[in-house]
Amino acid sequence: MKTRLQHNQPRPRVRAFTLVEVVLALALAVLLIAGISMGFIQSARQAEWSAYNFAAQSLALQGIEQARAANWDPQAATPIDNCTSNNFPVVTTNKLDVPTSGTNGVTYATNTWTITMVATNPYPLKMIQVDTTWRFRTGRGTSRVYTNTVATLRAPNQ
Repeated sequence: MKTRLQHNQPRPRVRAFTLVEVVLALALAVLLIAGISMGFIQSARQAEWSAYNFAAQSLALQGIEQARAANWDPQAATPIDNCTSNNFPVVTTNKLDVPTSGTNGVTYATNTWTITMVATNPYPLKMIQVDTTWRFRTGRGTSRVYTNTVATLRAPNQ
């Protein structure tokens, strides 16, 4: 027959976590979740910056193509040279081709053309450079200005 435990007998030991162990485990869990969240936010910001940078690069290449499309024929009966800085506005402002939603509004970029004669002998050669300047918000109401530069050389009728 079984007997009941008497009051003076020791209780069996129960294993459990102490308060210090629980607090440390919670602190580690909070640090882990915060680290993962910050990593996600940083990767989203970097992806957004990459989209803006790619759009600005495309805008700079568009400026190069406009300058390359200008007529330049010094061998013609009446020499033609429309590939000069005078035929392009000093500064043009265009929208960057990035998706907009919610609070991110339209971002504008500025193209600046520089066309210089590099060589005249034996053949004329011009350098076309387009600088595209754009802003990217870095967080907390601040922004930073970036510039994408594309340059190429062009001969007449090229």
